[in-house]
Amino acid sequence: MSEEPRAGRFAGRIALVTGSTQGLGATLLHRLADEGLAGAVVTGRSRERGAAVVESLAAKGCDAIFVPADLSDAGSVASIVPAATDRFGVIDHLANCAALTSRGDVWDTTTDLFDEMMAVNVRAPFQLIQAVAILARTGGRPASVVNVGSMAAHGGAPFITPYSISKGALAVMTRTTAFQLMHDRVRVVQVNPGWMDTPGEDAVQREFHNATDGWLERVEAERPFGRLIKTDELAATLAFVLSDEAGMMTGAVIDYDQTVLGAGDVDTA
Repeated sequence: MSEEPRAGRFAGRIALVTGSTQGLGATLLHRLADEGLAGAVVTGRSRERGAAVVESLAAKGCDAIFVPADLSDAGSVASIVPAATDRFGVIDHLANCAALTSRGDVWDTTTDLFDEMMAVNVRAPFQLIQAVAILARTGGRPASVVNVGSMAAHGGAPFITPYSISKGALAVMTRTTAFQLMHDRVRVVQVNPGWMDTPGEDAVQREFHNATDGWLERVEAERPFGRLIKTDELAATLAFVLSDEAGMMTGAVIDYDQTVLGAGDVDTA
């Protein structure tokens, strides 16, 4: 007797999520699995963490594989979709969650850092969108893409200059690819989170900003909502964007933050 399909918005669907061995990417895959996801492609550099995510997804009834990938290497990125289709045949949803967040300003950013930032944060998402779009066109099957950007896409702090540039480029790429892929029923949307509580952010704060234990509680106390963005709440928004409930939403770049651009204290005199 065949097993009954799992219920939920993502029943029978296959999702590929970059940066999914921890943090937001892993949280998103668990959210999709809770809503019936049939198959998941976990990607990242850590085989140990990747295996743990695969195991936890399997416990929820989601068939998952880990595909190791270094997103700074074009050849490594090019191997992800073929590995996914060898296992599942299709990719219905793509979430580009991985990002390089190394620090650098206009004075000390090296060409190597700039090139690596653009490779991971822009070129890799483009390669994956391109590959998923080809699958969709060839198979006549709709697909949805969400790119995780950043509020820094509007112009960030000096110490994240190359990162801000890369996320601004990602926003243009989102709109450009969305326009080109509409007739192939491939939707592309970007969500720009602000400051978020993740394991990666904790490491960054400690490495680059001399943060000590308790830094998170101290900064959260000063935020309007009393917390940094949590991965589970952002994952809920990403899941909506990927789902059929988002309808024909495409090309949108959505800010998700505790600030409102253009609003605030201004001199009106």
